[in-house]
Amino acid sequence: MPKMKTKSGAKKRFRFTATGKVKFSPARKRHMLRRRSQKMKRQARGMHILNDSDTGLVLKYMPYNR
Repeated sequence: MPKMKTKSGAKKRFRFTATGKVKFSPARKRHMLRRRSQKMKRQARGMHILNDSDTGLVLKYMPYNR
């Protein structure tokens, strides 16, 4: 069987923790930040953990990166 391909958009957006959880960086922090509230910018810092209901989809997109 040929190897499955990893979705290139997913490998740019998601990382895995040592326990297998999926980390992601929140959206809407690139430009036009003056119109976003300070609370939104503060809560969107760093990496966040993806919900378990969405993790299965990311694992399907990235078959070899567990």
